Formats: sequence, C-alpha cells, structure tokens
Amino acid sequence: MKKPQLCMLAALVSGAVLLPSAYAADVSLGLGAAGSTSVYRGVDNDVYPLPVLNYESESFYFRGLGGGYYLWNDGANRFSLTAYYLPLGFKPGDSDDLRMKQLDKRRGTLMAGAAYRHTADWGEIRTVLAGDTLDYSNGFAWDTAYLYRFSMGDLSITPGIGATWFSENMNQYYYGVSAQESARSGFNQYSPGDGWAPYLELSAGYQINQSWSAWAVGRYTRLSDEMKDSPIVDSNHSILMSAGVSYRF
Repeated sequence: MKKPQLCMLAALVSGAVLLPSAYAADVSLGLGAAGSTSVYRGVDNDVYPLPVLNYESESFYFRGLGGGYYLWNDGANRFSLTAYYLPLGFKPGDSDDLRMKQLDKRRGTLMAGAAYRHTADWGEIRTVLAGDTLDYSNGFAWDTAYLYRFSMGDLSITPGIGATWFSENMNQYYYGVSAQESARSGFNQYSPGDGWAPYLELSAGYQINQSWSAWAVGRYTRLSDEMKDSPIVDSNHSILMSAGVSYRF
C-alpha cells in the first residue's frame, strides 16, 4: 500500500461526505476503496481500502488528515488556524527503477497555517496557506479553489477547479536531485523553482437515510513544469479516485 496516495484521498473524501448545517459536534465514520497513480519513476499505481473520519463543531473541526480552530465562523465565512499532514514523498524501495533506489527518502510532513472558506449562492471559494513545520523542506504550499454544489434532492454533485502552488524549497525537496544523489544514481542534478499545479475535482454524495450516505470523489492534477521536468518523475499528471459509504452519529 502506498501511504501517501491513501492519505491524499482521505483528505479529498472528507469534502465529499455530506455534513448537516447545524453545529452539534457532528461525527461521521466511513470506509471505501481508493485508487491512485504515482508520479515517481518506477512506482506502481495502487488500489486499497480507505478509512475516513470527520468531526465538525462550531469551534473545531477534523477532516481526513487535518484539523483546525475557527477564528471566524458565521456560516458564510470560515477562517481558521489549521494543521494537516502533507502526504507527499516516496520510499526508494517502492520503485522498481534501480536508479530511484539510490535516492534519499522523501518524507511527508506536518503543515500549519491558515485556511479560509466563503460560501455563497454562486459557489464556494476555499484557500489554504501553510508551511512545513518539521524542517524537511522548509517550504510553503498555497492551495486555492472554486467549487459549486448542485443539489437534487438527496443527491449532490460538486465540481471544482483549483491550483496548488509549491515554493522552491518544497519542489526541491520532493522533486529535486542533489549533487550527491546524482553521483549515486546517475540522474542529472536538478534544482526546480516554485510552480503551480492546476487541478479539476468532482465529488458526489447521496444521502441514503438520516445516518448513512454514499460518496465518490476524484481529482485530476496537471503537474507544474517544475515537477514534471524532474528526472525522477515519469508523468505529467496524477489521478486520485475513491468511493464508499459513511455513517453519521
């Protein structure tokens, strides 16, 4: 199982599970199946089970891989301090490319920063700016997106478009090749700059009854030039998909 891809899907699915409008310490648990593609050279795609946990109250929230504390929450506007696990990276042993096995491990990290969501009749804007707190990359990431939910009785469909910016330090850590790694592996040395990775996402939810709901979610990401030009990357995109059911307590 490739933990990074599983974690990324957990974060996506948290947005697809249907939540009530009231704040009463809402808790939901879910289980589904997930599939993902890997951008790293020689690392196989995978399918695996996916657990999901969501918690929402007027002051605190936990969704998938992260949580936060609301500084401002009036329904239409939600501004919070947030922390989440960024599930990027790879283990050299996961690749069947002998050169990749000579590289240093890239680790996921704990990100912390601020998040804002604005919800209106014309849709929703979300944005998150956060930095690496574990000093692996000392980089920053900024994600921003627009989504619009179509509701048809118990069925909701939410398409979205967005982009994620990675700072130069972030791209260097996850996609760069140092002089030492180049000497060991034979890859050319590579030092990327910062860049934007645009994406399309689509989520759907169906309220089976008061407690049970079904969901499906997917995201297509086009890698930035700085990412896809790396010699350790063999794709120009990534795809994440999942579907399952959740129970709200």
